[in-house]
Amino acid sequence: MPHGGPNGGDGGRGGDVTLVVNPNLNTLLSLYHKSLVAAERGRNGLGSNKTGAGGKSTDVDVPPGTVVRDAKTGETLGDLTEAGQRLTVAQGGRGGRGNARFTSATNRAPRRADNGQPGQERILEFELKLIADLGLVGLPNAGKSTLLSRISAARPKVADYPFTTLEPYLGVVKAPGDDYRTLVLADIPGLIEGAHDGAGLGAQFLRHIERCRALVHLVDLSMVDPPPGDRVTMIRDELLAHSSDLADRRWILVGTKLDAVEDRDQALIDLAAVGSTFNVDTHAISAVTGEGVKELLYLLFDLTGEEKEIY
Repeated sequence: MPHGGPNGGDGGRGGDVTLVVNPNLNTLLSLYHKSLVAAERGRNGLGSNKTGAGGKSTDVDVPPGTVVRDAKTGETLGDLTEAGQRLTVAQGGRGGRGNARFTSATNRAPRRADNGQPGQERILEFELKLIADLGLVGLPNAGKSTLLSRISAARPKVADYPFTTLEPYLGVVKAPGDDYRTLVLADIPGLIEGAHDGAGLGAQFLRHIERCRALVHLVDLSMVDPPPGDRVTMIRDELLAHSSDLADRRWILVGTKLDAVEDRDQALIDLAAVGSTFNVDTHAISAVTGEGVKELLYLLFDLTGEEKEIY
């Protein structure tokens, strides 16, 4: 300002991009359809030494269980598990400095101004690991989806051919006769031999098992060949090959499709023998008729070892 000294204010700071955990989401589909996210730039400085407005930050909702990595460095930036948890993944740049910043006793009318700094740019990778109390594991068509649909409001696709389930499903299960205790069960798509090396569909979903506090291994009692012991051993080997931490994870062995078994007594004897081999509790059910399902629910709540309030 002529004869009045410096008059330029600072520029506003750019907005940030922040991830926010939204418990109502259970997929990363929204990010798939919106691959570029930008916050608002800061406004220019104004006359009368007024600072420009800061840019508006942008919040991006992600589901619980989201792991965020820098795609270029591979660095894990955050593991977002709690509702409302926030993580700033790109910071806005500093606003420029107007000439009012450079006034001094010897320079009463500075003609200098500094540009602002650009905001942070990142390419991110997102991975979703489901958060569940119990994971249902087993070969394709072991009865995982049928059981989940029987004891919860989840409606996974059920059919009589391998690889029916192509994505994980979550179901909330209430304790029998109790409206306050609940468990979250995850139906993990069927595993096959070599899943930890990329075979079949299960390789994509082994990561979800890492979040489960305990596992429910389902084995089809109506299938004679291969024997149930061989099938259980194969799945156990795949789980442990994926993560050695799963060796100490609590689990229960559940025989399914009891309604379709020809020799019921022999099937129960075989199931008990497998349980003895692995030193694990066993239980037999028919998710179709409901036989043994209520008793199984009590076992599942005991397996997790603690009470949980409904969400």
